[in-house]
Amino acid sequence: MADTVPPGQRLDRSTLERVILRAAELQSGERDLSEGLTEEEVLRLASEVGIPAPYVRQALVEEQSRAVVPADRGLAAWLAGPRHTAAERTVRGSESKVTAALGHWMTAGELLTVKRRFPDQTSWEPQRGTVASLKRSFRLGGREYVLARAREVVGRVTALGPDRSHVRLAADLGNSRNAHLGAAGVLVTGGAAGAAVAVVLGFALPVAVLPVPLALLGALIVTRSRQVERYRVALEQVLDRLEHGEIRVPDQSPTAGANPLNRIAQEIRRQLGT
Repeated sequence: MADTVPPGQRLDRSTLERVILRAAELQSGERDLSEGLTEEEVLRLASEVGIPAPYVRQALVEEQSRAVVPADRGLAAWLAGPRHTAAERTVRGSESKVTAALGHWMTAGELLTVKRRFPDQTSWEPQRGTVASLKRSFRLGGREYVLARAREVVGRVTALGPDRSHVRLAADLGNSRNAHLGAAGVLVTGGAAGAAVAVVLGFALPVAVLPVPLALLGALIVTRSRQVERYRVALEQVLDRLEHGEIRVPDQSPTAGANPLNRIAQEIRRQLGT
């Protein structure tokens, strides 16, 4: 009888996962892993099979972070896209340095302001005021400030070692999705009203109901013009800056730029200089 897996044959991903899971069961004394394992047990098992602890911790953090953004289902998600989008990456730098760089960029580079601070994460919302409005209106720096259009952005930085951190960013796009659905609703209502008026005026029925399918088509186009990918790219760009060390946190000493007019003038001079 031929071997189940001939020598030298490469295993696909699903087969490899089953083999590793079964091997872990055998290694742990045929324990039923459906009962679950603690992080300490996972680290011990990984150590026994020769997997370095930093990689296991990173895998654990990535798995735990998947629950931060819930799956979005239903008619609204199908029509206008998911309410949330997220991006994550492991970058060099201690947790404190990465957290400081992320906070500075969200405020200075994305025109966001802190909404809530939690022990393990921070949330930001769009800045309000003259300076932020002018920057967004004139797109200073050649940037569109996409994240400033989100309802909320949440960032979590987790230490993986003395000089490695895992960063996960998630954006709540509920305001954008509601706007698309609202515009679609206006189109459908307008189409129905137009059809009703046409019937009252005595138009032939095929002509009278014509605004309804046109309105439905327009509503579908509006709702399907999703912006989720733009937000996800904006999150990835923040991670790019963190990964390549492009964010410089300035000294916190008081400066003359505290005055809003001075800050506007400084920003204009900086842009003209570049």
